[in-house]
Amino acid sequence: MEVHVFIPCFIDQLYPEAGFNTIKVLEKAGCSVKYNPQQTCCGQPAFNAGYWGESREVCNKFMDDFIDAEYIVVPSASCTGFIRNYYSKIYDNASNQKDIKGLQGKVYELSEFLVNVLAVDDLGAELKATATVHDSCAGLRECKLKGEVRQLLSKVKGLALSELAENETCCGFGGTFAVKFDGISAAMGDQKVQNISNTGAEIVISTDLSCLMHIDGIINKKGLPIRTMHLADVLASGY
Repeated sequence: MEVHVFIPCFIDQLYPEAGFNTIKVLEKAGCSVKYNPQQTCCGQPAFNAGYWGESREVCNKFMDDFIDAEYIVVPSASCTGFIRNYYSKIYDNASNQKDIKGLQGKVYELSEFLVNVLAVDDLGAELKATATVHDSCAGLRECKLKGEVRQLLSKVKGLALSELAENETCCGFGGTFAVKFDGISAAMGDQKVQNISNTGAEIVISTDLSCLMHIDGIINKKGLPIRTMHLADVLASGY
């Protein structure tokens, strides 16, 4: 199966290893992976800041880059959820509604593509550690993901999962929310990290590195012996 990968700005600029591991995992699952080097952004940052016109220009670029793809796999529930749920608003009353809806139906977050499309949950990964899962708001509420991540992690050899209390509560990042309401954001992050620490986990895993960056900053400030890992990094471990 041929799949195209979209690597979000956040991963491209700050955590490129997660992008490489996404490709590694997809190839391990039997896919032929295509990467368009002309790709840029999905348009979410401008949209969230209220610049809908500027966002639409970026979305036009995304449409051009991926219009011919059969499957688009994204290592981010946030970007996946934005394309799937908000392109319809950006292109409200546009003449190319058929193309837009077609594109939205091709976009998958990594875990849902592996489990729900490929029907693959054992990638041969091995990681000896105790971990907990942070469910991002975009994953839970926009992509309706929860069981897929845990199903994949349950097949990682040596990995023991400890469920997080209040696992459907936001970590406090929320994109520009963390900048506009930094005090509230930090307090939410403190509570999330306390719950993570209470599990006794050595690693916290998520589908979204934006959340993990926020959580990791608080972990480091508190000096806790916990590290963060993107799902793709976990699934690429051991081979």
